[in-house]
Amino acid sequence: MEAIINVVLPVFAIIASGWFCGRMGLLGDGASQALNGFTYFAALPALFFGAMATAPLKDTFNLPFIADYLGAVVILALLTWAIAGRLFPGKGDQIGLQNMAANFSNTGYMGIPLLITAFGEAGKLPAVISTVLNGAIVMPFYIAVVEYTRSDAAHRAQVFADAGLGVVKSPLVISAVLGILWSGLGVPVPIFLGKFCEILGAAAPPAALFAMGLFMVGKSFKGDRAEIALLTGFKLLLHPLLAFGMLLLIPLEKTWADSLLVLAALPTGSLVFVLSNLYGVYTQRSTGVIIASTFVSVVTLSLLFNLLGVR
Repeated sequence: MEAIINVVLPVFAIIASGWFCGRMGLLGDGASQALNGFTYFAALPALFFGAMATAPLKDTFNLPFIADYLGAVVILALLTWAIAGRLFPGKGDQIGLQNMAANFSNTGYMGIPLLITAFGEAGKLPAVISTVLNGAIVMPFYIAVVEYTRSDAAHRAQVFADAGLGVVKSPLVISAVLGILWSGLGVPVPIFLGKFCEILGAAAPPAALFAMGLFMVGKSFKGDRAEIALLTGFKLLLHPLLAFGMLLLIPLEKTWADSLLVLAALPTGSLVFVLSNLYGVYTQRSTGVIIASTFVSVVTLSLLFNLLGVR
């Protein structure tokens, strides 16, 4: 019960506050877009740079953690394609977004504040690394899948070039790379720069959670509810079980192991809806999975924190 009160409820209370303010129209038109822009282009990059620049390279390039995280994602992607892709078939772009809905964790907007709340500063780096992996590898892969299935043979080579360019231009990837390079130089971060990153980066967790609440205003569960239920189960139950299986193969230190399990147990990230909306396909079902997994994760994350002994 303490894990629910001390860790999970504060996080979801901020999401609920964002939803309430958006539902009541207290912030005016364009509030969601503005807050998302602030979070994505300012607060998260400051957090990423500060975390990477002050972390030893051996921690940043924690290859066992990276292998465990991506291993669980890959296995879940294959299982989703083999099961959900056959039970609820569709065109190639729909199957790609269906697959993404089952394994794309909300590491940036929810994982970072949740891990910091649960584990303190020790939880920041695993959350940042997983978010960089999502932004640099997982999301571009699904963009390439959707673009590839929608393009003709003559333009398919360009698909992968465009996906790679998107990674290079991402402010999250750029700030993380700059932080890694700074750490590699072995030069202490100047006090003024460290304070800048600390103050601005501290705004990222609450802003991201509040933005999630704004995003949910007006969204509904419309779509195939059986498919939504299956994908939600895959995300909240199967994903952390696969992460646990990876830990049996490649063990990690306790904080990193606990962080991996929490990251895998997170609900589906809102970027799945962003891509669905961009391509005009799978929009209702992706929205349903995001909303359902977010609400159900109140229970599943609370149970997980109790199992991990977080109070």
